[in-house]
Amino acid sequence: MVVYRLSKRKYSRQLNGKGASKFNNRWNSKGTEMIYTSESRALALAEVSVHLSISALPGDYVMIEIDIPDRLSLMTINENELGENWNGFPHSTETMKIGDSFIDKQESLSLRVPSAVVKGDHNILINPHQKEFKSVKIKCVSDFPIDERLFKNDH
Repeated sequence: MVVYRLSKRKYSRQLNGKGASKFNNRWNSKGTEMIYTSESRALALAEVSVHLSISALPGDYVMIEIDIPDRLSLMTINENELGENWNGFPHSTETMKIGDSFIDKQESLSLRVPSAVVKGDHNILINPHQKEFKSVKIKCVSDFPIDERLFKNDH
């Protein structure tokens, strides 16, 4: 399976989850390292763009294609398994606990979760400490300029 991650260029070769661990995020609490990826380039863009404004639009983003061999373990959380406000903001402690448990238990390399940004699409969380992680490889890193029309303000 190929998954995608939109990142600043300076972090594009660092698949370690340290960036996620700096904050409470949807699927991890502060201090828990995990790698957030998406099943498509478009979803990776959507997931990042909800955190950006035109005034802070960086020009150094790259798209990282990551190969997770199909033989490696994958668990899935379906939206119907989650509470009513799982996709709210601020982030639900319910989803943080699910993600932290996924990392702590070490049962699976990756966890497929619903996107809170694009209903019906999915993100893939990767555990950088799981024994199968050594088989995960970056396939390609390519420039990915973000079209400013996504942030157009007609006011």
